[in-house]
Amino acid sequence: MTLYEGQKGGSFRVVRMDLPVQTERRLEVLGMLEGTAVTVVNRKKKGAMVINIRGTRFAVGQSITERIEVEKV
Repeated sequence: MTLYEGQKGGSFRVVRMDLPVQTERRLEVLGMLEGTAVTVVNRKKKGAMVINIRGTRFAVGQSITERIEVEKV
């Protein structure tokens, strides 16, 4: 499943990211690597999502979350 399909309050583990190299590197710098636990904090109306990675909250757009494959923890 993709991160975009995740429900509010759900915990997931990143399996794979299929993003442009620059975007993927930026997320890696912020702590989102394969195997990292991610919690969905909130979902916005236009597809944006607030996620928690290692104690830090980030807002991520739909075009990114649709390309991050996760598994439920």
